[in-house]
Amino acid sequence: MISTGLNPHLSVGNTKMATTPALYAAKAEETTQESRVLIIMTGGTICMQPSPAGFIPARGFQEKCMARVPTFNDGSASATMDVVANAAREIKEHPSLRTPMTAYGRQVRYTVFEFEELLDSSSIDAKGWTQIAEAIERNYTLFDGFVVLHGTDSLAYTCSALSFMLQNLGKPVVLTGSQAPMLELQNDATDNLLGSLVVAGHFMIPEVCLYFNNRLFRGNRTTKVAASDFAAFDAPNCAPLAVTTSMRTNVNWDMVHRPTSLEPFSIQTNLDTTHVACLRIFPGIKPEMVDAVLKLDGLRGLILETFGAGNAPSGQDNAMINVLASAIQRGIVIVNITQCLTGSVSPVYATGMSLSRAGVVAGLDMTTEGALTKLAYLLALPESTPESIAKRMSVSIRGELTESSLPIFRHPDGALPERIQTLTSMGYAIAVGDLEKVQAITKTEHHWLLNDADYSGNTPIHLAATSPSVETLHFLLSQGGSVHLRNRAGRTPLFLAANAGLSEHTHLLRKSGAHLHSDERPAAELLARHRPFVWGMAGVGPKEISQREMEEWEEYGGKNRMIPGSAPS
Repeated sequence: MISTGLNPHLSVGNTKMATTPALYAAKAEETTQESRVLIIMTGGTICMQPSPAGFIPARGFQEKCMARVPTFNDGSASATMDVVANAAREIKEHPSLRTPMTAYGRQVRYTVFEFEELLDSSSIDAKGWTQIAEAIERNYTLFDGFVVLHGTDSLAYTCSALSFMLQNLGKPVVLTGSQAPMLELQNDATDNLLGSLVVAGHFMIPEVCLYFNNRLFRGNRTTKVAASDFAAFDAPNCAPLAVTTSMRTNVNWDMVHRPTSLEPFSIQTNLDTTHVACLRIFPGIKPEMVDAVLKLDGLRGLILETFGAGNAPSGQDNAMINVLASAIQRGIVIVNITQCLTGSVSPVYATGMSLSRAGVVAGLDMTTEGALTKLAYLLALPESTPESIAKRMSVSIRGELTESSLPIFRHPDGALPERIQTLTSMGYAIAVGDLEKVQAITKTEHHWLLNDADYSGNTPIHLAATSPSVETLHFLLSQGGSVHLRNRAGRTPLFLAANAGLSEHTHLLRKSGAHLHSDERPAAELLARHRPFVWGMAGVGPKEISQREMEEWEEYGGKNRMIPGSAPS
């Protein structure tokens, strides 16, 4: 099912709150609907400017390249945005710009955070990826989405790496670049950047994506297919997540990958790229060549690019197979992927079956970029073993490969409930705590229902945040429902749960990565004066409760769903 996918829940800026406790529950006055996006500039062609010595990076990208363009600047009064600038958590005020009103009835306020030392995309490594991941992690609670400007040479590798490094991601992270600088008369930079900004500011797609030439791809499925054409990237084995047309951006919501573990956002740094290698099989390759690579000092993993559906020469007397099997016995993980642009590794031929019997892992339809960075990520995980890594390399963890699945039965007459009827039925089931009905509805309409909204902008997660059944909330979160969407009043599920005094619901949402939006904090601070415990669990007020304290509360006896002094909203 293709949907335009408007996310009606992002930031509501310039909100005026009641000034006395007696009025704390009054509905916020909405003036301007805004979403907040951080643009992280790492370097690349997109930010280059001509000089006598050739193209050089243009410092002050926001002022030089964006402030003068009407599509990036509506000319409104300037405002600053807080950005956590470094590992010391130093907060700096950055000037911001705001786009004109979009087709979705809101504006995107953004600021550009430039790295002090711009990265050369052809020389980027795990250190550079860590720098990007840490910038996102430090500013995660301050923004609704992120755009990363990056050189195109290694853009697909960075997309793949970040997709694994950003664990339990709940917000859009869109990478883009260009084939021509933005300051050039004819360029693709303007459309790529504007499209990325619109996606990050309007659609709650909790993935690392690549936006290029009006198409949004899953980042770990992409590869660069052209050196100079504007259509420089493609995802040969995965349809685009979204396509921008002359009218709007159409999101293929049933393809969007959502986190299902009830854990907060975190990052895994220090990918083990120095101990992995990639080797392309070619006609006449000698087993001794492969053996030499496999005996490199410290090597822990190898991506083997083979012919067709996963075939490689076995060598005289199976010499090649013996070399691979010996390396696997030494603890080296070897992953088999195809050299072909489309298709998958499948052991249907004898040569492919020989590799499988030797212990070579089938990488299915992963790209080289995806397989290499996934292997480096798994090697960096604590307590990983060659056996556990080999098992996970053939299983999708971020949508990086296509897994076969059994079809869900649908009656042949196609008489399914209308969309609105389904959402209404879900709302009633949540309201009365009918978990079985919620599960049944979700099973058939999973791909669009979880983040759809009713007339008030409430998603099923919003409704479950104040429902009598915390089990229903737990189930919907485990299915990938977003904790970051905001309803038309600008409220997150966490705010609603805390405002209703539901301590168990509040704890579960915090445990799943929820946090209050910056626009909600003034009201939350006011409410925390009267109910400090539950609002402390939500992360505000004089009795703000840490993650460790919440775990102790849960273990000690935090099963009461209401606490003294609480009142439903």
